[in-house]
Amino acid sequence: MSAQQPAPVDTGSITRQILSVVFYTFIAFLCIGLPIAVLPGYVHDQLGFSAVIAGITIGLQYLATLLSRPFAGRAADSLGSKRAIIYGLLGIAASGVLTVASALTVSLPLLSLLVLLAGRVLLGIAQGLIGVGTLSWGIGSLGAEQTARVISWNGIASYGAIAIGAPLGVMLVAEINFATLGLALSALALLALLVIRNKPSTPIVRGERLPFWAAFGRVAPCGVSLTLASIGYGTLTTFVTLFYLEQGWSGAAWCLSAFGVCFIASRLLFVNAVNRFGGYPVAMACMATEALGLALLWLAPSPLLALVGAGLAGFGLSLVYPALGVEAIKQVPSSSRGAGLGAYAVFFDLALAIAGPLMGAVALHLGYAWIFCVAALLALLGVGLTLLLSRRPRAY
Repeated sequence: MSAQQPAPVDTGSITRQILSVVFYTFIAFLCIGLPIAVLPGYVHDQLGFSAVIAGITIGLQYLATLLSRPFAGRAADSLGSKRAIIYGLLGIAASGVLTVASALTVSLPLLSLLVLLAGRVLLGIAQGLIGVGTLSWGIGSLGAEQTARVISWNGIASYGAIAIGAPLGVMLVAEINFATLGLALSALALLALLVIRNKPSTPIVRGERLPFWAAFGRVAPCGVSLTLASIGYGTLTTFVTLFYLEQGWSGAAWCLSAFGVCFIASRLLFVNAVNRFGGYPVAMACMATEALGLALLWLAPSPLLALVGAGLAGFGLSLVYPALGVEAIKQVPSSSRGAGLGAYAVFFDLALAIAGPLMGAVALHLGYAWIFCVAALLALLGVGLTLLLSRRPRAY
């Protein structure tokens, strides 16, 4: 009698399950995107504070996310992924209320600013909770073998939501007023809370609970490779406009569009590559592709070749996060998955924090074109580190 063949995997069903979870990431990043383009103008023009204060208002959210990573990981592991997401959604709703309060107290600029900053802190903490919660929920529901797909779709949801939210926020403020942003944040959060209410949660995994910094140490080798690769993203998004100006070109926004389109296309087309070939090989191939794109930007004699370079960089970087994420999560027990995911995300945050001052110093001494050369070399360094990591034994 012939051996029974295993049932085929229904990828459509898996994708639908993933989308039902990363929906909350989409809501969270839509709420992050809505105010991002109008906040600096509100703080500077309406409240009368300096551009530095406007920058701090934007950056405070990301700092809150970074500092809340240990709490978010612990909440997902100890309280459950669904509970972590619920707390995050409540934080977004409260941030919306504070945004409305800031708009209502605009005649008292300092009070209005302080209330707005409090809302930004809550939004940053909510981002951390929902980011870790959705990943942990998706992996817990579908199994560790679907880690790459969950991370990939989570990234698509976040980038797509910001792309939609930023122009929508500008339109809302232009057509109505600033207070409508707060109302939109609270309404979206309440909508997501209604959706999640009856959704069954995954059971809390019992077992060893690693402290955050212990999990951080376990995932750090993969995290450092992620940082080396992701500095290229921070470099491109921060300095491409100034690079174009230095070259005497126009259309820097198209460079960012090429990066974003190729980034999302790569995730959609090659979402199964990590499961098929393994995390480390995919990460190395992608970082090499990214380095090639960054090198092309460095040497580009025309805007057309710069667009090609940006597209290659986006295409390559796209799968680095999920590919290395699969390998990073193998280094922690399932009972500490949330802590591992939170710790791993810190390294992407770190890349964005490093890119500005590091590449600003390079540009100051060598010119803006050379920042892409340095970013390409760092990506190649990431390839070498990943090659070494691929030869080490697995912890779990």
